[in-house]
Amino acid sequence: MALKSYKPTSPGRRWLTSPSFEEITADEPEKSLLSPVRKQAGRNMQGRITVRHQGGGAKQAYRLIDFKRDKVGIPGTVATIEYDPNRTARIALVVYPDGEKRYILAPLGLKVGDKVESGPTAEARLGNTLPIKNIAVGTMLHNIELKLGRGGQLVRSAGAAAQLMAKEGQYAQVRLPSGEVRLVHQSCSASIGQMGNVDQGNRSLGKAGKSRLMGKRPSVRGSAMTPRDHPHGGGEGKAPIGHPGPKTPWGKPALGYRTRRNKVTDKMIVKRRK
Repeated sequence: MALKSYKPTSPGRRWLTSPSFEEITADEPEKSLLSPVRKQAGRNMQGRITVRHQGGGAKQAYRLIDFKRDKVGIPGTVATIEYDPNRTARIALVVYPDGEKRYILAPLGLKVGDKVESGPTAEARLGNTLPIKNIAVGTMLHNIELKLGRGGQLVRSAGAAAQLMAKEGQYAQVRLPSGEVRLVHQSCSASIGQMGNVDQGNRSLGKAGKSRLMGKRPSVRGSAMTPRDHPHGGGEGKAPIGHPGPKTPWGKPALGYRTRRNKVTDKMIVKRRK
């Protein structure tokens, strides 16, 4: 995938870069695999904002993705490569011999007409899903299961890839895109290959309105607020924040403060992320 730029016919177009969509082969999604999405705008069941800076955005329909890849031993054919507004990666429509259609995450290099298969008897090639114990060390992976039968939960965004580092006993060591090395049970499944749309992180939105179309509302700097509204607020001129480190609006430490407290899975982490 490549990025394309535009003639500066307006200020918003001067720095805009967007995907060329050259790998997309279908204009319309498969209607049987769509589900409506009701926007929450960051609000909980009581109507209070629990996630800030969300709201608005273009209307979207959710594509039902087969993260479990549980159609075992039946090869399917990739019919289309499609855009999904709900994720950064591309998706592929797979048609099986019995007529069933499913969406899967499209790895880099997957093309229309390719065969994909899942299960312990599947070959370890691009797009296939099989147990980690059947995958060679050094292979690049995506859509990795953490719990047997739950479906892929790790490494699902554009350009992401994990690497199978070692196998020992019941567990395998997998290096995640963050640099963390984690133990995953060898019975859990993973898909072969790196996720597609690798230039996603290099694009420029060009204008603030593009963020609003994506459902992102503006965020105000804490240092621009008053002391009653934010710990960073107040002071004459452009004053420093007045604290040893940055804080959230509620006074909690931010940026570098460890928030992860999960003693159950701490033992599964061999090496922390960078």
